[in-house]
Parts: sequence; structure tokens; C-alpha cells
Amino acid sequence: MQIGELAERTGLSIRTLRHYDEIGLLRPSARTEGGFRLYTADDESRLLLIRRMKPLGYSLEQMGELLSVVDGLETDSSDEALRARLADIRDEAHQRREDLRRKVAAADEFIAQLEAR
Repeated sequence: MQIGELAERTGLSIRTLRHYDEIGLLRPSARTEGGFRLYTADDESRLLLIRRMKPLGYSLEQMGELLSVVDGLETDSSDEALRARLADIRDEAHQRREDLRRKVAAADEFIAQLEAR
């Protein structure tokens, strides 16, 4: 699929996808003879993983690190160092989700106070 279709399917902008390509976070699988980016279903899955990290406040660098770990485990699923790093990232994601849950609860309380006035 071309960049516009990928953007539409994932809810991200074309500009964001181009930026991800420029920084090496998500490279297209191929290019047409005219230079248009082409993406596969695997690219879309990778992009959705990236998108799911955004609400938890991960930096682009941290996203790249996670993708490196995932790629490494696809190559060698028995790599104990990578498995340990993935476990650390998973634990951190749980902590970030809990922080986000607390913030949403505080926002709900704030809205309730406003509605009570």
C-alpha cells in the first residue's frame, strides 16, 4: 500500500510517516520506480505498535529501542538479554498505564466538579 492508504488505515498523518522514515523508525518495505513509498501488512503492524506506545509517553528513541528488541527476538527468540529487556519494557508499560489511569481519574473528578457547578 502507498503512504496515503497506510496513513488512513492507522490514523496517523502522512507527515508523521515520512518523519518515521527519515529517522529510521519505520522504513517502507519498498519503493516504486517513481520513488513512492510502499508498505506491507507487516509495516502496518509495526506502525500500530508504535502508535500504541504514544499515549504512554514513550519517546521516539524508546520506541526505536523496543522495535530493536522485537526484531532481535524475531531473529533469535532464545536471546536471554533481549527477553530480559522486553520484560523490563513490559513492566515499564504497566507502570505508565497505571500513571495514565490515575491522570484520567483525576480528569474525571475535575469534570465532575465543573458539572456540579
